[in-house]
Amino acid sequence: MSGPAAGTAAAATATDAVCLGESMVTFLPSQPGRLADVPSFGRGIGGAESNVACALAAAGHRAAWVGRVGADGFGDHLVETIAGYGVDTSAVRRDPVRPTGIYFRTATDRGTDTHEVAYYRAGSAASAMSPSNVPYEDLLAGRILHLSGITAALSADCLALLRELTAPRPGRPLVSFDVNHRPHLWRGGDADASVLLELARRSDLVFVGEDEAEEAWGIVGAEAIRAAVPEPSVLVVKRGSAGATVFASGLRPGPRSSNAGGADSADTVTVVPALRVDVVAAVGAGDAFAAGFLSATLRGLPVRDRVRHGHLMAAAVLTVPGDLTDPPARDHADRLAALDDDAWGRLRLGPGWTAADRAPEEVRTP
Repeated sequence: MSGPAAGTAAAATATDAVCLGESMVTFLPSQPGRLADVPSFGRGIGGAESNVACALAAAGHRAAWVGRVGADGFGDHLVETIAGYGVDTSAVRRDPVRPTGIYFRTATDRGTDTHEVAYYRAGSAASAMSPSNVPYEDLLAGRILHLSGITAALSADCLALLRELTAPRPGRPLVSFDVNHRPHLWRGGDADASVLLELARRSDLVFVGEDEAEEAWGIVGAEAIRAAVPEPSVLVVKRGSAGATVFASGLRPGPRSSNAGGADSADTVTVVPALRVDVVAAVGAGDAFAAGFLSATLRGLPVRDRVRHGHLMAAAVLTVPGDLTDPPARDHADRLAALDDDAWGRLRLGPGWTAADRAPEEVRTP
């Protein structure tokens, strides 16, 4: 599949992608160990949707982040830092009563038993987002509207907002939805599973990990996931070290009255192996993958190259300590994404690989 990601009417818009969600101030440990033992923390930012916006802006796209922060110093820090990546933050709202969310985490990988995260986001400014207080004209102004399941878990009002934004409407932008299942955020019961499935089925482009689909929906395997989520025009199933499988029936982000997708037309199935990466920190890779895929989608690249750009953007983040980093220069990433299958399979990326003066053959290989 190739061609533009958005219709001709959307192509004239001033914004490529709008990302909606909560961003928080993150406190990163000065050394490994339990939160109880870490003596000091450095300050950063964290938020799935703002991470995507920052990565897209750094890759040369016109990206906007829409959220809600407190009228406090942490809110100032978030808005200023995100804007520093080149993201349009003009639609961010300040809450005079509720605080900006914050969280602390340990230095260990999220997948280990020793990893700890302490969230202080209950009652945050972002949890008060609702259909009545967000700037719809800004949210619907881009070629792509990127959402995630994290927002749906924050409050009943946030869930109502996502239902509103994923509802069919004339002129709706391409709705991108990252399932981002976070069990600890939900308010008990099995509501999270049904809600995430509902929102995914109402979207145009969906990202979901094989592991989270099994955890949330009890569904195993990419084909079974597609059977459960047939409506999106593009479904990206992330399979960890095995790579990603994409089911695509065409991108149709223009006016419509119902979802178009796999339920009505045959899919093109594309399987793209993952890269071998010398991981420094496994944080933020999923958001970076989504940003890389969306960046290539905005450029109208073929599906294989969209996935490869997702892998490359994720590799940039995996080889640095934090959630965000500058992506490789576009021509550098394009050269790597264009490699033949054998050369792609031989790549092994380590810290510093994104340097602009490194040709593909200079990237670390075994």
